[in-house]
Amino acid sequence: MAGPTPLQLRCCAASGCRSAGSEALQAALLAARDQLGGAAEAVTIKPVGCLRLCGRGPLVALDRSDGSELYAELTPDQAPALLAAATGLGDGQGDALAGRRIDPADPFFALQQAVVLEGCGLVNPESIDDALAHGSYAQLKRVLLECTPEQVRDQVKRSGLRGRGGAGYPTGLKWDTVALQPPGARTVVCNADEGDPGAFMDRSVLESDPHRLIEGMAIAAYAVGADQGYVYVRAEYPLAIERLRLALKQARAKGLLGAGIAGSSFNLRLEVRVGAGAYVCGEETALLASIQGQRGTPRPRPPFPAQVGLWGAPTLINNVETLASIPVILREGGDWYASIGTEGSKGTKVFALSGAVANTGLVEVPMGTSLRTVVQTIGGGVPGADGPNGGVKAVQTGGPSGGCIPAHLLDTPVDYESLRDLGSMMGSGGLVVMGETTSMPEVARHFMRFSVNESCGKCVPCRAGTVQLLQLLDRFVERQASIADLERLEALCRMVGATSLCGLGQAAPNPVLSTLHYFRQEYQAACRDPGQCEPLDACLLQEVTP
Repeated sequence: MAGPTPLQLRCCAASGCRSAGSEALQAALLAARDQLGGAAEAVTIKPVGCLRLCGRGPLVALDRSDGSELYAELTPDQAPALLAAATGLGDGQGDALAGRRIDPADPFFALQQAVVLEGCGLVNPESIDDALAHGSYAQLKRVLLECTPEQVRDQVKRSGLRGRGGAGYPTGLKWDTVALQPPGARTVVCNADEGDPGAFMDRSVLESDPHRLIEGMAIAAYAVGADQGYVYVRAEYPLAIERLRLALKQARAKGLLGAGIAGSSFNLRLEVRVGAGAYVCGEETALLASIQGQRGTPRPRPPFPAQVGLWGAPTLINNVETLASIPVILREGGDWYASIGTEGSKGTKVFALSGAVANTGLVEVPMGTSLRTVVQTIGGGVPGADGPNGGVKAVQTGGPSGGCIPAHLLDTPVDYESLRDLGSMMGSGGLVVMGETTSMPEVARHFMRFSVNESCGKCVPCRAGTVQLLQLLDRFVERQASIADLERLEALCRMVGATSLCGLGQAAPNPVLSTLHYFRQEYQAACRDPGQCEPLDACLLQEVTP
């Protein structure tokens, strides 16, 4: 990719910084540049996507020929000082930016490895010309003119990429399954229905680098023989939808979508489908039903969507992060990507780090990086806390389908198998950090309430079982439970997980089971019989959603 343009200010224009006032800051920068004139007129002021340190916005990166600097928590009245710093005429302006500069060696950035996020914060998400200047669509053009679909799929298989939506299914194997179906129409679908509390990875990619996703989808469609595709996005992401639709329009105008793409014989139509926000539509069969205009409820499998999907045609479904990895894999080669990560979990993973942690934001690290590195070194631990675990009580991974991992297991590597062995899962990539005062029964109730509200109601175990679980958890939180309730809670969790139709119900008990396993004493202490249990210490549930 091309390096940053010398002498420019890159202003974060993603949702996090916009909510903190980045639009007013950018307007102040433009006004200050016009007012100052002279050397300031040479400074480019460029809106870009997510600069990752989301909890300290608005963020602005300053690029000069000798390197880049990042400034955080800026206000419009600091615009003149930023321009002075850019032009080197900053005498007397240092105090105005005191404490705002982020050290380039800060572990939050130094320990990350950008693959999916390499264009986020560099590219203007509303300019296809800027995206092209940073290398977008180069791999699409190359594979259409130089590679067969089989060669593309081979590189994806060699990479070892596994689906980043949560299940971790081998991407290359899924592509082969679709491509090798009997001749006929095929469809590619991007699952951008990111609904986990605490997750904002896919939203950030869509808002920051939409052309990367489009290129990845187009390469995937070519590899499996599809000529139609859909991006399914939840309606709660208005900025992502706006920028994605603009990017699709721009790509069509440049001949990068539609008929005869890049002078080849390959045709592809891509459309956006906006979902109403049902969490269950993250499940692939429910998502397909929603695209077809039906109620978003899952169906039994097999047949799998790779065999019988949209309108009966074989359908490839991958999530945003998976598809956004494809252009880099094709550019650098499958073997290069496979050299990153662990034996069973290749490449990098993007996490949304939130909760009781100093540095909230987007983190992309090689698979196999320990939770301790992500939470304490990159995340900075719990603000104001010390000790070997930095004030961390637990880390919740995988959203409502995941589990709570206690602080003494923070040295666990982040990969599919290690998290599964602990009773949790990778999920789409949300990491919620909980401080030492957090009540784990109340955390379990928080996520169970979410599952109750989001159940589609199609199967009885999920529809009724999650309600019964929530009622039992209410008794523990209200300190009205008994030891018998503890046994009922665990048995019902096993039943709901084993008999529900889809992943929502099957995984809904995971937060309960993991907290029962690692923090059982808190449930026992919540029982009303003082002869059996010790009193529960006063606990406050810290905020666990951004």
